[in-house]
Amino acid sequence: MKLGLVLEGGAHRTVFSCGVMDALLDAGIRADYVIGSSAGITYGISYVSGQKGRNREMLRRYAGDIRYAGLLHWLNPWNRSYYNVRFLFDTIPNKLLPYDYAALEAFEGEVLAAVTNVHTGRAEYLPVTAEDRKWKVLQATCSLPLMFHPVTVDGVLYADGGIADSVPFEKALEDGCDKLIAVLTRVRDYHKEAESVMNFAASLQKRKHPEYAKTMLEWHEKYNESMDKLRELEQAGVVYCIVPEDTLGVGRTDKRIDPLMSLYAQGYALTMQQMPALRSYLTQSPTEKK
Repeated sequence: MKLGLVLEGGAHRTVFSCGVMDALLDAGIRADYVIGSSAGITYGISYVSGQKGRNREMLRRYAGDIRYAGLLHWLNPWNRSYYNVRFLFDTIPNKLLPYDYAALEAFEGEVLAAVTNVHTGRAEYLPVTAEDRKWKVLQATCSLPLMFHPVTVDGVLYADGGIADSVPFEKALEDGCDKLIAVLTRVRDYHKEAESVMNFAASLQKRKHPEYAKTMLEWHEKYNESMDKLRELEQAGVVYCIVPEDTLGVGRTDKRIDPLMSLYAQGYALTMQQMPALRSYLTQSPTEKK
């Protein structure tokens, strides 16, 4: 059996997924294949390395830290992003909360980040490796328009993976996963609407990168279509979804520690409550699927 873990992004709202992943680690459930977009896979690498609690501690310590994020960083000509790129992708993992690169290197499965090719507007899936100590691939998948600048990886310009493929479950199935756990960061009845900010970002890219601009404008429609298909697969017993009951008002850039920790706790508790159903799904043979 090849078990896949698919992680939706959502910036700080992804703290829910951190609770889910820590519960999976405590339950001894380790995926062979981990894929996600944006913050989903960025936090997911701590699950791959088995560093339970690392994501929670990072947000608890640094989400409200002026070094972490803020408009001053966007105005910095050497950064030009709302988040402090060097602090997030170098100082924290290499100094303050050391990442276990050896565990990632020893991981025998696949770790992939969904990214959006700025030239084509299409989703691509790049490997996340221990050799990338500045986490360029993770920087790319997190590069939400207006909050980050696109990032060049191997000569290609990439932006936030969630724009082209928010929850890359289809890629996981194509790559041969027999079982799939999908962790979402929106409630079940969430319906994505067009965002004025995204429309503005698309207008800035329309002339130079028309396909990328088109993908941004269609983001909400493709997201809703994708969620409809995921729900069908869940009902058919193909995918097991773990979904927040309430996001507690936590937004993308929320710095309030108490709501963040509460959303983390919800993810952990909900996963533990569902553990019997999850284990039943994992041990069920394909012919037993409803």
